[in-house]
Amino acid sequence: MEKFEGYIFTAFCSTNFLVSCLLFSKITREQREPYMDEIFHVRQAQKYCYGKFNEWDPMITTLPGLYLASVGVIKPVVWLVDLTGKVVCSTEMLRFINLLFNCGILYLLYLIICKLHLKEKTKTASRRVLSALSLSTFPVLYFFNFLYYTDAGSTFFILYTYLMTLYGCHKASALISVFAIFFRQTNIIWVVFCASTIVANKMDETWRTEQSKKKDDKSPCQIPFSVSGVKRVMRFLLEFLTTANHVKAVMLVVWPYIFVAVGFIAFIVLNDGIVVGDRSSHEACLNFPQLFYFFSFALFFSIPTSLCYHRALRFLQTLKKHPLLYLLITGLCLLLVWKFTFVHKYLLADNRHFPFYVWKRIFQKHEVVRFALIPAYVFAAWNFMDTLKSRSLFWSLAFLVCLLGATVPQKLLEFRYFIVPYLLYRLHMPLPSLTRLVLEFLFYTAINAATLYIFINKTFQWPNSPAVQRFMW
Repeated sequence: MEKFEGYIFTAFCSTNFLVSCLLFSKITREQREPYMDEIFHVRQAQKYCYGKFNEWDPMITTLPGLYLASVGVIKPVVWLVDLTGKVVCSTEMLRFINLLFNCGILYLLYLIICKLHLKEKTKTASRRVLSALSLSTFPVLYFFNFLYYTDAGSTFFILYTYLMTLYGCHKASALISVFAIFFRQTNIIWVVFCASTIVANKMDETWRTEQSKKKDDKSPCQIPFSVSGVKRVMRFLLEFLTTANHVKAVMLVVWPYIFVAVGFIAFIVLNDGIVVGDRSSHEACLNFPQLFYFFSFALFFSIPTSLCYHRALRFLQTLKKHPLLYLLITGLCLLLVWKFTFVHKYLLADNRHFPFYVWKRIFQKHEVVRFALIPAYVFAAWNFMDTLKSRSLFWSLAFLVCLLGATVPQKLLEFRYFIVPYLLYRLHMPLPSLTRLVLEFLFYTAINAATLYIFINKTFQWPNSPAVQRFMW
C-alpha cells in the first residue's frame, strides 16, 4: 500500500509541477517586467547576483533570505550549463525559484500530514495525498508561486522547521528556522510555536499523569468547560512553570530554539527594531480585529472541509446552553472593534489588491457594518476552535497565543500574512473525507483559475501612469 501511495504522490507531484510550469509560462509572457513589490525584490537579487552584497534597497523591509537562496540556486546552475547574458538572474529565472519552493511545499505538507495523522494510517493513502495536493494549491499561496515574492520560500522553511520539530530533530529545526527568519522576520512567532508544541506535549504528559492518580476522575484527559475547570488549568500551569524538574526537562529539549530567540532579540537591539529598510509603513499596533479577519478568512477557505449542517446546529445549541458567556464575548468583540480598528494607508490607496475592494465594498459601506459583522466573527472563531477540539488544550493555547502574536500587531490587512497560520490550522484538523477533499481541491482550483484569469486579462491603467496595472491578492 505504501509503495502504491508513493506512486500516486509522485504522479500528483509531476502533474502539479507541469501545470504550474505552463501557468508560469503564460504569466511570464503577459507580465515580463517586475510587478508591484517585485520591482524591489528583483533589483536587489540582481545586485546579489553580481556580487554587490554591500548594496541594499531601503524600500525592502525583510532580511535577504530570498536573495541569498536565489543566488545559491542560480549560480551553480549558471556555472554548470555555462549561461551568460541577460538570462542570468533575469526576472523569469528569479520567479522560477518560487516554483521550486512550491514543489518542496507539496512534499513537506505530505510528510507533515503523514506524521500528524499517523493513527489514521490505514485506508487513508488517497486522502493524505489529496490533502497535501489541495493545500499546496491554497489560493493565496499558489498565486505568489508565479511572482518573485518571499511567501513561497518563507512558507517552505516554516513547514520544514515544523516537520523537524514533529520528528524530534530540534537542533535541525532550530537551524532551519534561522533560514525562515531570514525570509521574513515575523516567522520568529512560528519558531516560538514550534518550541511551544514541545512544552505543550510535556504539559499533556504531566497532566495525564497527575489526573490519572485521582481515582475520582473518570476521564483524566478531559478538562471541563467551567469556572472550576479554568481554575484547575491555571493552577496546573502555575505549578508546572514553577517546578524545577519540569522546567529542566523542557529546557533540555527546547534549548536550540532559545538560542535562536536570543539571537533574534540581539538583532532587534542592534537594528533598533524588527523592520529593516522602510519602517514608516510597518509600524506595529494593537489591531485586535485582525484576529477576527483571520477567523473569517479561515472559515471561508475551510468551508469544504469544516462546515456542515450538524456543526452549525451544534453552535446554536452552544449559544442556547451558554447565553451569558456568548453575550460577554460579543460585548468584548464590540469593544475591540470600536477602540482597536486601525486602517493602513496602503489599504485605502492601492486598488490593485483584493483587500482594497473587501474594505471598500464591505467595511466602508456604513459605519455600522464593522459592528454588524461581529456575530459572524463569533461563529467563525467558534468553528475554528471546534475543528481543533481533537488537539489538546495546551497545544491549542500555544497556537492561539502565537496566532495573536502573528495577526494583532499588523496594521495592514494583507491576506499573505494569513498563509502560515491557515496552513497550520488546516493541517491539524482531523483528516477530511475523500469527498470533502475533492470539494476543497475543486474550490481552490476555481479560485486560482479566477484570480489568475483576472491578473492576466483584466488589466487597467491609472490616469497619471501609462503602465499596465493588474489585480492580485
